[in-house]
Amino acid sequence: MPLKIPPATQSKFTKLGIRTPFDLVLHLPLRYEDETKITRIADLVPGESAQVEGEIIHSEVMYRPRRSLVCQLQDDSGDILYLRFLNFYPSQQKQLAVGKKIRALGEPRMGFFGDEMVHPKCRVAGESVPLKQALTPVYPTTAGLPQPTLTKYIHAALNALPLDDTLPQKILQRLHLPEFAASVKLLHQPPPDIDESALLERAHPAWMRIKFDELLAQQLSMRVHYRERSRRVAPELIAHNKLTDALLKDLPFALTGAQKKVWHEISADLSRPHPMQRLLQGDVGSGKTVVAALAALQAIENGYQAAFMAPTEILAEQHHLKLREWLAPLGIEPVWLSGSLKKKDKTAASERIASGDTMLAIGTHALFQTAVEFKKLGLVIVDEQHKFGVQQRLALRGKGSEPHQLMMSATPIPRTLAMSYYADLDVSVIDELPPGRTPIVTKLVSDARREEVFERVRAACLEGRQAYWVCPLIDESEALQLQTAQETFATLTQIFPELRIGLAHGKLSSAEKAETMAAFKAGELKLLVATTVIEVGVDVPNASLMVIDHAERMGLAQLHQLRGRVGRGAAESMCVLLFQQPLSELARARLKIIFENTDGFEIAQQDLRLRGPGELLGARQSGVPMLRFADLGEDDKLLDRARDIADEMLRDFPQEAQAHLQRWMANEPDYLRT
Repeated sequence: MPLKIPPATQSKFTKLGIRTPFDLVLHLPLRYEDETKITRIADLVPGESAQVEGEIIHSEVMYRPRRSLVCQLQDDSGDILYLRFLNFYPSQQKQLAVGKKIRALGEPRMGFFGDEMVHPKCRVAGESVPLKQALTPVYPTTAGLPQPTLTKYIHAALNALPLDDTLPQKILQRLHLPEFAASVKLLHQPPPDIDESALLERAHPAWMRIKFDELLAQQLSMRVHYRERSRRVAPELIAHNKLTDALLKDLPFALTGAQKKVWHEISADLSRPHPMQRLLQGDVGSGKTVVAALAALQAIENGYQAAFMAPTEILAEQHHLKLREWLAPLGIEPVWLSGSLKKKDKTAASERIASGDTMLAIGTHALFQTAVEFKKLGLVIVDEQHKFGVQQRLALRGKGSEPHQLMMSATPIPRTLAMSYYADLDVSVIDELPPGRTPIVTKLVSDARREEVFERVRAACLEGRQAYWVCPLIDESEALQLQTAQETFATLTQIFPELRIGLAHGKLSSAEKAETMAAFKAGELKLLVATTVIEVGVDVPNASLMVIDHAERMGLAQLHQLRGRVGRGAAESMCVLLFQQPLSELARARLKIIFENTDGFEIAQQDLRLRGPGELLGARQSGVPMLRFADLGEDDKLLDRARDIADEMLRDFPQEAQAHLQRWMANEPDYLRT
């Protein structure tokens, strides 16, 4: 029987993400209310929700401390409970008039006159009104969509739609999971004798089934995308090892074992006739840029262009300077393209790219503007890939018939997150730092001790070393952040008249930023005051001290990235996290984690527990369906099973796999084609 939903109701459903009748089945309760039993007023426990039944013996509107309806409810034992309503309607006053018999469901607490419930859920009581036989679900809702209406349509969907199992019996039995239909019906209509804590903590077998199905759908979709990619054709960029060997010979350092390993993986991928989509992970300072340079050279020695894209001008400029230093001796002059270039310089850069006069283009999002055409693009390298949206990466990929893609991230991705949201990519990890790096000492310092921090900065700079002073994020406002940076620069210039101080922020022109960074790198500037634009890409070995002002305002990944700007030389390095009291619970947790850990993967894992996957994924989540039921921090074992079962179903049960994807992903855009 088709489920008929009026247009006005459907528009409210859409706000909740309910687009099809089946979405109603998966619109699961937030919590439950127990209306299956009556608790005596004498037995109420403060803070524990309960339902009481009795007669209203007093009802009046009080005006102090504010207008409210206050009623006295007395049950058979003679005990009295106060019911208080701060917002009420005339109809409620009638329902709660003296002599009325009612049931009230709420959380008791100690009030001014005695035990009370504030805004309890009330209904008429009597012999003709039986107690409910199941726990009452409370659903996520929106304005104009009351719980009874939502419940009515959900029950109609449960009765009208086929809830056949998409998992073969063989797999169900092996995993000891309940059937799908039984699971969703239990979650919508749980019996009164159920283990309520298991239900609320999502540990009940019915919840396990729903979470497993969601994870399985995600794994299946990733596998399908991975297989589709292997059918697409990309240029075979064979490893001729001419330019790559020349670069390795010229470098003033040798690759670490980890760098060699990931380079061999990338080189092999580029040689294949299918598009590479590889994520290169490496902690701050692990040497990803040189691996990217080798990949670009392998494309170039096959006659194909490479595009190297970074999210900020400072990072893109740093890459340009570094790659030009390495590649110019090999006869390769990279072209630089960013939004802040003058029109004639942009045009000149675009012409060199379109004509094939340059084989390597480095820049910001300006690289994927419509006006920029590549003659023969074979490789796209995206640094800090999580900061780009799906559509931006697609636009750059569209500039070549089917170029290979290398995505890089210095923000380590926890294992469960990588398995869940990056399973469509091949992943390489640089898991060791180059030799000679000194451990960074992290200090937490209250703002009350700011004078001591000034003295530490002065001492470090007068001893011949250099320092960063990073200004805080202010309400995500670039204008306010710029103002704070300028004010901090003016203050520190007064405090340290003996030091040459520079200022770096996002509003400087490319030439000004390049000049400031070059002066700092050359040691002409002793102290660099900067906004978080220096978060990635800045490499000054002599800088051994960093002060992060208002560190409590920054996220873990950002703090870890900033800290990685020091510790790049032989001198002992220190990062001072200057914070203001009082600290929120979240800020306290973040500072504790960054103080106790230097390993990026451990920090990322703890960040996942603190914030959940949504924020950690960054722009990648644009168009990616987030998990609604499974928790990557808690359900890692379910994820492992889902990954294994996805392969088995695609191999042995393709029809069931297709039905499962249709059930869970029918509404989702094809977000995987990235």
